[in-house]
Amino acid sequence: MVTDLTGNLNLIPTVVLLGSFLVPTTAVVFYLDHDPSATISSQRIFFAFVYGGVLGVLTASLLEVWLLQDGIFIYLGVGLIEELAKVLALLLVAWGIRHFTTLDGIVLGAAVGFGFAAFESSGYALNALFTPHGLSLLNLVWTEVLRGVLAPVGHGLWTGILGGVLFGAAARRGRLRLTWKFVGAYLLVSLLHGLWDSMRGIAILLTLLLTSSPLGLNPFPRATDVAPLLFLVFELGGMAFVSAVGLFMLRRAWRRAHLELAC
Repeated sequence: MVTDLTGNLNLIPTVVLLGSFLVPTTAVVFYLDHDPSATISSQRIFFAFVYGGVLGVLTASLLEVWLLQDGIFIYLGVGLIEELAKVLALLLVAWGIRHFTTLDGIVLGAAVGFGFAAFESSGYALNALFTPHGLSLLNLVWTEVLRGVLAPVGHGLWTGILGGVLFGAAARRGRLRLTWKFVGAYLLVSLLHGLWDSMRGIAILLTLLLTSSPLGLNPFPRATDVAPLLFLVFELGGMAFVSAVGLFMLRRAWRRAHLELAC
């Protein structure tokens, strides 16, 4: 609002940084204040957020340019690449850890994921700012608000799940290593990530199927009048379903992690 009223473009970086980092940073700080780890330091979690987030974004960007091509499965490819990039960043920030717990894996993984989300959101915000008709503060703010609201069920959630599986296996074996359970979790999380990213296209397809026919006749009277509503139901409902599956997986891992600490 202040930027819009004053027309001071110097405030735009403040809007971008505040909007992109507010929710991810709050999530990490909330954990540090309420349930600090006895085995990983706040400094390591900070490194996971900043360095892990930056390295994850850069690695994912390079791999997507090199490996992805337009097609029906492009978002599945995005999910596979971005989750791989964040796991590689997690392995780097976990270097030197000697004692592993599932809880620490969830926290470090979520920190990397939230860092990834914050830096990625900054890029989306800047892209939204520049339009063919000039600068659009409305697009910028709307993008920041939307991505901020969805941040808790995005990158932090997916990488937190993978970190828990990775560290859970290391707790039993004494070192980080690839297991079939982790591979299965990685593929499932990447699939959920890809479904989340492609939900708009899926919603458009389902809406068209319900409001049109091959003969050009509408199979449902006045269905086209509610097409926007159908689209929103399919898109938001699909995103809610994917988020619910991810939250269920994370909740199970979180409860199992606390049971391990109690034993």
